[in-house]
Amino acid sequence: MSGLPSSSNRTRRLERRLGDAMRARLPFALAEFVMFGLKQAWAAIFGALLLIGMLVTDHIWQADWALARYDALLLYALALQVLLFLSGMESWREVRVIFLFHLTGTAMEIFKIQMGSWSYPGDGIFKLWHVPLFSGFMYASVGSYMARVIRLFDMRFTPYPPYWLTLVLAGAIYGNFFSHHFIPDIRIGLFAATVILFWRTRIWFTIGHNRYWMPLPLAAFLSSFFLWLAENIGTGTRTWLYHGQAVTDWVSLAKMGSWYLLLYVSFATVTLVFREALGAVPAQAVANPAPSAAQD
Repeated sequence: MSGLPSSSNRTRRLERRLGDAMRARLPFALAEFVMFGLKQAWAAIFGALLLIGMLVTDHIWQADWALARYDALLLYALALQVLLFLSGMESWREVRVIFLFHLTGTAMEIFKIQMGSWSYPGDGIFKLWHVPLFSGFMYASVGSYMARVIRLFDMRFTPYPPYWLTLVLAGAIYGNFFSHHFIPDIRIGLFAATVILFWRTRIWFTIGHNRYWMPLPLAAFLSSFFLWLAENIGTGTRTWLYHGQAVTDWVSLAKMGSWYLLLYVSFATVTLVFREALGAVPAQAVANPAPSAAQD
């Protein structure tokens, strides 16, 4: 095994081959955009495969089968996690991040189910207070994506706010998901706090040999949109349903705002393990920066 190239080396070689092929056939800006999309999809492989599992099981599963659909999804998610780790696509560091997401996500699921915010209508043996245990992997898929995207794009976040303030903000956001059921909702103030605190923060990332940047709040907004689309797959496959929602109803756009805030909790969780991503951008990137991806 020691003679095999690492997952990151294999990814770089594949990226170079794909990048060369794209640049030979497409204008430079379009080739870079396509490579950006491919790398994003590769970073989101765990979440994408989880959504495929939801779609397939919703289509084929029968109520009289011995194994409940939620239990099958749990076994499927565990198998995916093992496969990603054994193949080298995820490291122990990323597994630690996923475990943290699983814990915080399951805790929120249990509370929200008890408050009637949403429900899981199917049966299953592996449920905890009416929450199927596979649901924690949906949050873990966000953690997997964030850890992988930081590594695959060699991301740096700079200038970064005082670290303790980002943890305080993340704690306030996470706490508000619980407390707004009992006291006034402060999410408007939290939205403002994310912009104020991270307004100057750029995400520097690499495509091929080029460095680009994007404002962190913009990246969070775009990510929340794709998570909202994923939520619609979840409810459309009857994996879960929000209070008063029919299977054919689109998820409220307000949930996009919830994901926007939750991404800051997710980011703070990831930085507990990937602290080096908060370091300075390499000198050559600062001396000769590529145009912002937000402006391409």
